[in-house]
Amino acid sequence: MIEADAALRAARAGWDIPPGATAALVNVSENLTYRIDAGDSRRFLRVHRPGYHTRAGIGSELDWLAALGADTALSVPAAIAGRNGARVQSGLGRHLTLFEGLPGRHVAPGEPMVPMFERLGAATAHLHVHARGWRRPDGFERFAWDEAAVFGPSPTWGDWRDAPNVTPGIRALLERVEGTVRTRLRAYGTRPDRYGLIHADLRLANVLVEGVRLHLIDFDDCGFGWFAYDFAAAVSFIEDDPALPALRDAWLAGYRTVAPMPPEDAAMLGTFVMLRRLALLAWIGSHAEATEPQALAPRFAAETARLGARYLESAIFGPEDAA
Repeated sequence: MIEADAALRAARAGWDIPPGATAALVNVSENLTYRIDAGDSRRFLRVHRPGYHTRAGIGSELDWLAALGADTALSVPAAIAGRNGARVQSGLGRHLTLFEGLPGRHVAPGEPMVPMFERLGAATAHLHVHARGWRRPDGFERFAWDEAAVFGPSPTWGDWRDAPNVTPGIRALLERVEGTVRTRLRAYGTRPDRYGLIHADLRLANVLVEGVRLHLIDFDDCGFGWFAYDFAAAVSFIEDDPALPALRDAWLAGYRTVAPMPPEDAAMLGTFVMLRRLALLAWIGSHAEATEPQALAPRFAAETARLGARYLESAIFGPEDAA
C-alpha cells in the first residue's frame, strides 16, 4: 500500500496542488484512489495498478471523458493536465491521473433504487448514443469485455475457477452455466447496434446522486463490449436482490426514453448478468488484497452457483424473464 503522504508528494510533482492540501486513501480496487482536499478544492488522484492499462489506454479513457463532457449533458469527471501539459503523469513507479471532484453522494443503504435505476438507464443510453456516433481518435486503445475477456485462455480478471470456495459441486454447475452463456453470446453476435464502447462498470459505487441528477464516475474499465452489459454492471453484487425485476424494468424504461432497446436485446440481460457475475467471481479471486473482495469472498461462490441455477432455468428475474 502507498501511504497518503507519498501519494500527495507524487501529485505535487506532477500538478499544481495548493499549499496545505491533505490526501486520504478512499478506494482500493484495480487502482488506489486518493482524495486531495485543499480548502474548497477537492480532487481525486488515481494511482494506476501496474500492468493493467498502458499509458495509451489511459489516454484513450480520458479522450472519451473529454468528448462526453464536450458533446453531451452528462456529468463525468474532468481530467486535469499536469504542469507539463500531459494528463497522464508518472510517479511511485506507476501511471498517475488527477480528476476534478464532482458533487453528489453515493446511494445510501436501504434507499429506494427503482427511480434511480430509471435515471441510470437514461444516462446509460446517452453514453451509448454518444459512443455509436463518436469518431474515436487514431490509436484509441481499450480493453474488450467479451467472451475471451471472461472465459478465454488469458482472462482479464483471472479464471473464476480459482476463486475462493469454488467447490467441485459449484465448479460443475458453473461449468454448465459458462457453456450456456458462451452459446448464447455467440448466437447474439457483435453487430454494431449491439456492441461498442461502454462504461463496463456503472455500478452504484460509480454513481453520485445530486437531487435528480446523476454524476457518472470511474471510467477506468470502459472498453468494448455489449451495450446491454452495462445493465449487468449496474446490478453488480445485487444480482440476487428480490427487487431485481423491478430494477431491470425501471432501467429499460429509462433507457428507452433515449434510445431503442429491442426485445431481443432486452432478452439477453439475464445472460449478461451471468457473464458479469462470473467475471466478478474471478475478480474476487485475483484481488484478494482489496477490502471489497475480502468481504465478499466467503459467500460469493455459493451465491453465484444459486444464481447460475436460476439462470439455467431462465429465471434470474423471476418466473417470467421476458422483457
